[in-house]
Amino acid sequence: MTQPSVELQELIAAMEQRRAKVEAGGGEARQRKQREGGKLTARERIAYLLDPGSFLETSTFVQHARNRLMDGVEAPGEGVVTGSGTIGGRQVYVFSQDFTVLGGSLGKRHAAKVTKIMDLAAKTGCPVIGLNDSAGARIQEGVDSLSGYGEIFYRNAIYSGAVPQISAILGPCAGGAVYSPALTDFILMSRGSSYMFITGPEVIKSVTREDVTFDTLGGADVHTRRSGVAHLAYDGDEAVLDGIRHLLTYLPQNAREQPPVRENHDPATRRTERLLELVTPDQRRPYAMHDVIHELVDSGEFLEIQPDWAKNIIVGFAHLDGRPVGIVANNPKVMAGTLNIDASDKAARFIRTCDCYNIPILTLVDVTGFLPGTQQEYGGIIRHGAKMLYAYAEATVPKVTLITRKSYGGAYLAMNSKDMGADVVYAWPTAAVAVMGAEGAANIVYRNEIKASENPAATRAELVAQYKETFDNPYIAAAKGYIDDVIPMEDTRHRLIQTFTMLRGKQEQRPYKKHGNIPL
Repeated sequence: MTQPSVELQELIAAMEQRRAKVEAGGGEARQRKQREGGKLTARERIAYLLDPGSFLETSTFVQHARNRLMDGVEAPGEGVVTGSGTIGGRQVYVFSQDFTVLGGSLGKRHAAKVTKIMDLAAKTGCPVIGLNDSAGARIQEGVDSLSGYGEIFYRNAIYSGAVPQISAILGPCAGGAVYSPALTDFILMSRGSSYMFITGPEVIKSVTREDVTFDTLGGADVHTRRSGVAHLAYDGDEAVLDGIRHLLTYLPQNAREQPPVRENHDPATRRTERLLELVTPDQRRPYAMHDVIHELVDSGEFLEIQPDWAKNIIVGFAHLDGRPVGIVANNPKVMAGTLNIDASDKAARFIRTCDCYNIPILTLVDVTGFLPGTQQEYGGIIRHGAKMLYAYAEATVPKVTLITRKSYGGAYLAMNSKDMGADVVYAWPTAAVAVMGAEGAANIVYRNEIKASENPAATRAELVAQYKETFDNPYIAAAKGYIDDVIPMEDTRHRLIQTFTMLRGKQEQRPYKKHGNIPL
């Protein structure tokens, strides 16, 4: 075996010494403090997330841009670890901010490391994952740090819909730093150790006199339950990273590819007889739409997105015969499944995400309409509801709609009716499609007859029954071609799989434009 010369040995030793210094980050004491706070270090996170031995680091020896305030300041690796690796054998790019190095603060060259791997992800057509744990802009670098954020935000926007972008919030994320995650496809947060906000508790107290903690201002529960900023929350770093791995099983590498197919052991022809027990024709009896979803999809597995926000609508990913689908469903157990501002935003965003990444959409409809009231009207329900209409009309992926029970008014359209571009619409025998429910319609249509009757209650009941027979059922809509078939509930899974298989080669061209103008 050839031995290197003494001079070469010295160079190799110097290289390894520099590498070890970078890999040590802020040092043993700071790393110990990080772990004592229940958090992994930046490199430990990467090692946990990626397949063993797959990480290829980039920009290892980058140093901060020196100025008067930064002279003599040590910042190994510029406070961020960047590179690529594999997850389940699939190539991904990742950056992991190192809070042990200057609080993970972002300077110009920190940002350059991040934008480099974002550019590589876009060029090679691979997902990019950001593990955020940073005190924010590096004050010592002034406007250069703001410029660095701008370069990241620009790429978040330009690459949006081209490659999946996933953000994990594993520590502080405040001020301008929050906008990069907000521009990505999915945000996952760690409970108790992460937070996001524009202005911190001290500033808020000085301006509004509100006394609020970091967690109650911008913790994981706040953003998954109240604001809708984050999509999923987990207990601890490892659980968040497991969540990323799970989420990627539903997403393709990029917008030009199809989502990954997995092996399926749940027969496509499995009968769904339990649905006969779950859903009754009585519209006053709510049922668990989650149970309906679990009954239809492969092995009952459903990854719900934003499960704790706008619970009147359900969105998430599942598989049908091994192929990913996005599911949008009304939730009869919450606000009777009506659509409001938050539900419209939640659904519209999810629909557009599915369309970006070639994920077919299954819509399960049981909706009375949009939520009435001054609060909704003043809050712009017209504008927000229009987002759902726009998102469904814009989407070119295969779209299948199943009306499980009621579908009334403008919400009938907002839940992807045939007129809004659904490729196939099915209904169960329990379905009812009309401008409004029979009870309300009878009060308007037959108002004079009821008022003139000697027995208004009996007359009203008779006319309600008459309206139901005439309008409030799926067969009138089916007769006009708005519903393609009224199907047996117990055969639903097989029918849906057959239909999505039929639509697999769907292609749809739209008029030329730079982009549409969705009502924001």
